[in-house]
Amino acid sequence: MKTLTITEAKKNLGKWLKAAMDGDEVAIINGATCVALRPVQIEAADYAWREYGASRGEIEKFQERVSADVERLRRNGQLIAVPENKEEAFEKIAGFKPSRSKTAARVAGKRKSRGRSRAA
Repeated sequence: MKTLTITEAKKNLGKWLKAAMDGDEVAIINGATCVALRPVQIEAADYAWREYGASRGEIEKFQERVSADVERLRRNGQLIAVPENKEEAFEKIAGFKPSRSKTAARVAGKRKSRGRSRAA
């Protein structure tokens, strides 16, 4: 097993991660503890549960909410499809002017008026 200090590991982290992915045993020493680098399999089916404690029902409700939000944005013209061609995508994004909400316009107006009153 190759053991490294944190400083040694930081210098060539990519190299050590690749070595661990290739099956070499690599560990980083932190105080009196060794922490092993090793690949970990992530399964999409239980990722949300393991990482966030989300149940299947919560995930399904989230998916439904996001789908409804996307559809609403698409209907209101606030969501644009970006082409895969990089140049076309930049042109489309540069030409896209999202409408500001009334709340955002009011907040921006208050900021401007505050700045004027302080300067006076």
